[in-house]
Amino acid sequence: MKVFAIATAQPTFTPEKIAQYMPHEVPATLKLYLDGKVEQFWFREKMGPIFLMNVESVDQAKSILNTLPLVADGLMTYEYLPVGPLAPLGRLIQNG
Repeated sequence: MKVFAIATAQPTFTPEKIAQYMPHEVPATLKLYLDGKVEQFWFREKMGPIFLMNVESVDQAKSILNTLPLVADGLMTYEYLPVGPLAPLGRLIQNG
């Protein structure tokens, strides 16, 4: 299943916290990418990342991202949006 995880930085995520957390957050995120849990990623200025995750469920996506240092310490939250194929496209296939 594919899940978009859209981050929102909390007001307590200050420039000082960025310097403190990034040496731990970046390798943890890279490991999720290399493990195939994060398939693609983007960044929104002053908001945080957007991940396209390859997981079994939304609950699994939550449990994975909850291990990231910024989430674990309440500096980043995520909204989770499960997505799938565009089902109405099947109407274009006639007897196929």
